Amino acid sequence: MAKARALVGLDVHATKVVAAVLDAETGELAFFSMRAEVVGVAGFCAGLPGLVRAACEAGPTGYGVARELARRQVGCVVAAPSKIPRGPGARVTTDRREAELLARPLLAGELHPVRVPGREEEPLRDLVRAREAVRVDLMRCRHRLGDLLLRHGIRDEDGDAWTTRDQQWLSTITLAQPAAQATLLDARGAVDALLHRREQLEREIVALLPGSPWSVQTSRLRCMRPIDTLSAVGLCAEVGDFAKLPHARAADQRRRAGSLRDEHRSAAQARVDH
Repeated sequence: MAKARALVGLDVHATKVVAAVLDAETGELAFFSMRAEVVGVAGFCAGLPGLVRAACEAGPTGYGVARELARRQVGCVVAAPSKIPRGPGARVTTDRREAELLARPLLAGELHPVRVPGREEEPLRDLVRAREAVRVDLMRCRHRLGDLLLRHGIRDEDGDAWTTRDQQWLSTITLAQPAAQATLLDARGAVDALLHRREQLEREIVALLPGSPWSVQTSRLRCMRPIDTLSAVGLCAEVGDFAKLPHARAADQRRRAGSLRDEHRSAAQARVDH
């Protein structure tokens, strides 16, 4: 790969983008501020002299800038925020400093990229993650409802929790205090609403799956016994490109190489100690 002359760190916000442009030849660093418009930001990067590489954080603004840069033949690394190298003095951040923290590691090759989903994948992935968020909210609401009943000495001793029979049993419970009964009804209503939302999202996911980019992958994943349709879609949403996963044989070879290095290191240390 040819060495880039301009390394661009993009600190992207909802309405503004701050770009730190690092000249790889001179070490000069310049900052620019612009509106958060995908075409304008990509045009700015593509218009810089020489070969250009850019970097931005994976965040709520999506991957539009990265896809537009790729369309313009500009390499872009979408970096995992938790793995961006930060020095001890990086606690107090500004837009310029955040942009610089992307440009300099980009030059050193220290950024860990995440996969950029396609235009058709990103909305479906958002739908799958919406369903996961509802699942987590439902679990929390059920825990709050169970804790409420325990505070009033009510326990369900029969069978697994949150089955159809359990829902029928909950509908028969009446608490003596009006405030407690109102809290119980609110908790039950929250659980019922989340169940309805989860079922609706699951229907949408299943309906959209046949024409999605994941139709083939989900069909293959469902051939494995523990994986159902929704589990397969969740794996596709988070893994993305399964071809990039390391092969089991390659992983075994790396483990063996690591074991050999540890043995050699231990033997060398033993010789030194002796």
